[in-house]
Amino acid sequence: MRILVACEFSGIVRDAFAKRGHDVWSCDLLPTERPGQHIQGDVLGILGDGWDLMIAHPPCTHLAVSGAQWFAEKRKDGRQQEGADFFMALVNAPVPKVAVENPIGVMSRLYRKPDQIVHPWWFGHPTAKATCLWLKGLPPLFATHVVEPEWHVSKTGKRHSMWDYNVSRDHKNRGHLRSVTFEGIAEAMAEQWNALVAALAKEET
Repeated sequence: MRILVACEFSGIVRDAFAKRGHDVWSCDLLPTERPGQHIQGDVLGILGDGWDLMIAHPPCTHLAVSGAQWFAEKRKDGRQQEGADFFMALVNAPVPKVAVENPIGVMSRLYRKPDQIVHPWWFGHPTAKATCLWLKGLPPLFATHVVEPEWHVSKTGKRHSMWDYNVSRDHKNRGHLRSVTFEGIAEAMAEQWNALVAALAKEET
């Protein structure tokens, strides 16, 4: 398969598919953090380049409910619409199989509800972090290694994901860290969607 991993600088999803023999490229405005096939630039310019599968991670800064307190300002100055337009450009890309990932946010209202919501604790990471997947031509992921999430309980008794609590304290890097896909989720995508493609190819022969 020829695969595009849109808006990925970490190389985590790219490498999960690459080790299964696919021709896979990541693309982001930032350079890749791992050696591998990477296109540094605007992904919109390469959406029509004959990809079989695209996994996209559009920026959620202006879309996620975690920033709801700034929504009014972002709607007024156009930043939220700009983010939504980019999201929809990826959804509507001329690619037969597409997965678009984002946190819980306004796209469930502006577009439609996601096909599924997964958590890293489904895939071996003790972390609760709701991740929405909008899918085209792909089945939902199933859990591969369920573990118990770790929690931080505040003085008021409110419970937060321990991972999110720790990341939030790293003010300099928290946006960067939150945008990186967990290895377990990347492996599940590569293993399960690779198996689907293999099954379809077998049916066609």
